[in-house]
Amino acid sequence: MEALEKGSVYTAVIDGYSSEGLGIARVNGAVVFVPHAVRGEEIDLRITKVMKTSCTGEIVKIHNPSPERMEPECPYAGKCGGCAYRHLTYPEELWTKRQRVQDALTRIGGLDLTVEEILGAKNPEHYRNKSQYPVGADGSIGFFQARTHKVVPIRRCLIQTEAADRTAQAVGEWMRRYKISAYDETTGKGLVRHVCVRVNRKGESLCCVVVNGNKVPREPELAAYVTVAVPHTVGVLLNSNTRRGNVVLGDKYRTLFGRNYLMDTLCGLEFKLSMPSFYQVNRDQAEVLYGKALKFAGLTGNETVLDLYCGIGTITLCLAKAAKRVIGAEIVPPAIRDAKENALRNHIENAEFFCGDAADIAAKLESDGLRPDVVTVDPPRKGLAPEVIASVAAMGPEKVVYVSCDPATLGRDVKIFREFGYEAKRAAAVDMFPGTAHVETVVLLSKGEVDSKKIRVEFSLEDMDMSEFQDGATYTQIKDYVLEHTGLKVSSLYISQIKRKCGIGVGKNYNLPKSEDSRQPQCPPEKEKAIREAFKYFGMI
Repeated sequence: MEALEKGSVYTAVIDGYSSEGLGIARVNGAVVFVPHAVRGEEIDLRITKVMKTSCTGEIVKIHNPSPERMEPECPYAGKCGGCAYRHLTYPEELWTKRQRVQDALTRIGGLDLTVEEILGAKNPEHYRNKSQYPVGADGSIGFFQARTHKVVPIRRCLIQTEAADRTAQAVGEWMRRYKISAYDETTGKGLVRHVCVRVNRKGESLCCVVVNGNKVPREPELAAYVTVAVPHTVGVLLNSNTRRGNVVLGDKYRTLFGRNYLMDTLCGLEFKLSMPSFYQVNRDQAEVLYGKALKFAGLTGNETVLDLYCGIGTITLCLAKAAKRVIGAEIVPPAIRDAKENALRNHIENAEFFCGDAADIAAKLESDGLRPDVVTVDPPRKGLAPEVIASVAAMGPEKVVYVSCDPATLGRDVKIFREFGYEAKRAAAVDMFPGTAHVETVVLLSKGEVDSKKIRVEFSLEDMDMSEFQDGATYTQIKDYVLEHTGLKVSSLYISQIKRKCGIGVGKNYNLPKSEDSRQPQCPPEKEKAIREAFKYFGMI
């Protein structure tokens, strides 16, 4: 294989797309990623970077433009890093997303399974119901340039709602009028970091301004600027985030105007959304996605369903309408509180919710004899931990419905499920995020031969000891929280000591000294304070 040289120009044909939406060409046996290239085009490309296993290039000349190429309607295309496919027709965008899912299931998952379809959006523009605008050190409000933290100022985005864009612009005008400083992530100085906006089906919006501190000057004027620009604003919040790093929202909120939540409807159900609530950003396509998941589940009204990573209960409560009983599990305490409220609000009485890590809850339910008919999972981008898959398989459900936002981790996980006797039977893709490189997938896994030695057990959750989940967080979660928020490392010993001080149940002999003469190190005051803050965050005290 002849090595490619930076700056050299080669002729090649684009034969596909990467997971980030870059065109892929092969030159002298090397893979070259080319931005804004279209499948089937013959191009002259210049090598811009040479890496160990691949190169990047740029288009010098297109010899035969593809009929699937289009002139981007967005004036920020190529500058803003939000969208990857503005240069493609929508059918070509759907083709590449479906192919990406197919490749992941075939190459990573080792499956001989065809992705049945990709369900495209009826309206691929202005679909986002949640928007997060970073604020640059110079006061620019917009979105990051691809693979950088340079903010590209944007006034009107093709995938955000008009209300969200107007809200962001109003915050910018307030900053300029009263000389409110922007946060500089390189120095940690300055105030305004992000503008976050939620918009519901009725067009009402909730604005949250994230600041590096607990207050800002001219707070009443901030609320006035936003509500004048967007009269259907139901609330203006201030969020405090003084941590360095990429996390957008801090833990403390203060309401400057109106209320701190938004109501919305999804699949005929009403949901209460706080600013940090997880909720699919494309409402219409979420209904398509959940409809496909329900179809794959094939519920008859007699099933028990376990829903892991349930969030505020959106999928769980949709399942409840078609099942005998549903159990939702989620690691975030505020989400579980919202899920329980949402069940009451929608008069759903056959849904139960528990807070804890998916692996811990799955293992606990499995050890206590739960035998759900169907398990649904909708994990974050990192996919499922191996112990979650093992615990799900040990429960022996007839079906597992896997909703995924990352084809690569999905492919990895269905391969592990296969080792436990679960075969992928059906797969469909849903374009939840038109214009971007992201895609959602639903896969149905079914159990193979039933082990005749297994006996089905019917029982009530009321008889189960779920106390370890009601405490709100695992030791690992508490350690991670303390490390992220304070930089301190705390041991399980210290956590158990503070648990006892706070009257929180700890295993009878957990972390006790082996003898009365043994001496244990005691938790230092600064670490005790940090652990108590974690307990408060997880709703344990």
